[in-house]
Amino acid sequence: MHRLKQLFDSLFFGARFYFALGGVILVFILAFFFPVLLVVGKTAFWLLLLLLLADMALLFIPRKPVLAERQVSDRLSNGDPNKLVIRVVSKMRFPVSVTVIDELPFQFQLRNFELKTKLTPSANEKVVEYNLRPTERGVYQFGFINVFVKSFIGLSRRKIVFQQEQTVKVYPAFQQMRHYELYAVHNQLNEYGVHTRRAIGHSMEFDHIKEYAQGDDVRTLNWKATARRGTLMVNNFMEERSQQIYCLIDKGRTMKMPFDGLSLLDYAINASLIFSKVALNKGDKAGLVTFAEQKVEVLAAANKKVQLNKILEMLYAQQTQWQESDYERLAVTLRTSISQRSLFILFTNFESMSSLQRQLPYLRKLAQYHLLLVVFFENTEVHKLTTSEALTIEDIYVQGIAQKFSYEKKLIARELSKYGILSLISTPAGLTVDLVNKYLELKSRALL
Repeated sequence: MHRLKQLFDSLFFGARFYFALGGVILVFILAFFFPVLLVVGKTAFWLLLLLLLADMALLFIPRKPVLAERQVSDRLSNGDPNKLVIRVVSKMRFPVSVTVIDELPFQFQLRNFELKTKLTPSANEKVVEYNLRPTERGVYQFGFINVFVKSFIGLSRRKIVFQQEQTVKVYPAFQQMRHYELYAVHNQLNEYGVHTRRAIGHSMEFDHIKEYAQGDDVRTLNWKATARRGTLMVNNFMEERSQQIYCLIDKGRTMKMPFDGLSLLDYAINASLIFSKVALNKGDKAGLVTFAEQKVEVLAAANKKVQLNKILEMLYAQQTQWQESDYERLAVTLRTSISQRSLFILFTNFESMSSLQRQLPYLRKLAQYHLLLVVFFENTEVHKLTTSEALTIEDIYVQGIAQKFSYEKKLIARELSKYGILSLISTPAGLTVDLVNKYLELKSRALL
């Protein structure tokens, strides 16, 4: 009885069966008007029944006609396409068509996801690949793998369920971090838009003496070495290392704004992770600060090998809040916990001058003791409105309001510069590249 129940639960009729059955029914209907078709209809019906039974026998006699296995990493990269693999193996001695329906985590909201492939006795194993792009961090639960097998007759399908429940975690964009690291090894970062900047000044860390070349700073001429060698010699300085750099991430309501499926907080988190990797590779100490309404979390800057993993784990658990962040608490906490002059990169979003003015006293307090870089976002949707063609009076009003908002971003940057606060306006998609370029510029100018 249990075997019979399993049979009915896993039996599905294919489209070919319904078309054939419809054709048989049509012949029986016509037999009322043309009795000679009655014999044809009966023959077609019994032939269809025999083919159905033969098809079911081919599919249901083997205990496991196919095997399926999901291969997925134990963690996925947020905001990036992640490759997943389903390995399908056929044990049948004839060709079969396989439809795989993977029970994806609810966060993806994919209602009609299915993969199709064909297996033959000579090529009885296929690897089916697909990509998933998560847009929020957290725990994702994969369910069963449902496989529908169809023989060459194609009248019925057998459903086989593989209990492959799996839990994976979605972390900030560590895939992008690996790509940047790989491109840095091959000196191809310019393909991403990251450029090596020529040093305008120099640091105080002496490296070596070399012959003067066109473009060298004449202020670094070493007159003693020049007298000994009889040719112009200059001192060469190396970039200062072990400087403290902190990413300050605002978790308030202004960072909930979504762009391309990701919130501004997620863009800031992804950029912070990649930037921290770049800073550590440059020999600096990377730290992290997250703050909201009542809480400020500080990860002390360090350049140990485990520091990047600490940053990754801390970024993984961050969530935005609906309240406005407490900048006063942030300024007090950083003043007491970080005494050495450091580079603070503040990720936030100011949409108006009034929102800046509320926090400006605390930003000025931070800028007194540290080099402060405020990173806020350009609203790409508003920018599209400023460049679109205005055809009606309403379009002109909308475009005027959009231009006002875009201009206010520039006013915010100008207001910050009055008090020696650096600023960076970036699109969410281009944040990582813009931030790395700004960091290289600050290093070359020896501002820290």
